[in-house]
Amino acid sequence: MTKLTLASMDDLERVLPLVAAFHAEEDIEQDDATRRAALAPLLEGSPHGCVYLAGPTRAPIGYVIITFGWSIEFGGLDGFIDEIFIRPGVRGRGIGTEILVSLPKTLAAAGMKAIHLEVGLENASARRVYEKLRFEPRENYMLMTRKL
Repeated sequence: MTKLTLASMDDLERVLPLVAAFHAEEDIEQDDATRRAALAPLLEGSPHGCVYLAGPTRAPIGYVIITFGWSIEFGGLDGFIDEIFIRPGVRGRGIGTEILVSLPKTLAAAGMKAIHLEVGLENASARRVYEKLRFEPRENYMLMTRKL
């Protein structure tokens, strides 16, 4: 079982390169200063989300970032898997699946009512994995964004 550890500010220098690698893979353009500023509050214990490191804390193999919200529809606290990343060299071993099996159980025990994630429409293999893990597409809904 892959160890998940709640990250803190002491982990910032371990998290930053992982996030930068994910952003490079996903063509997310963001400079290091902005990335650092976005991560710091979560690592400092912000009530808006958290970062978990996957694998050994000193040399993590990945991470998952959960942001928190509130939903009347779902009856309370909900979360969004904002980012999940596993180093390319260790992918294909079920690590991401392990995380997405264990983490919702932990979050549910803490009172979370629903967890959401976003997946590319063309990413059929990821969609199949998520569906096996009981994530369901929402009929008649589409995520829409307005940058501010």
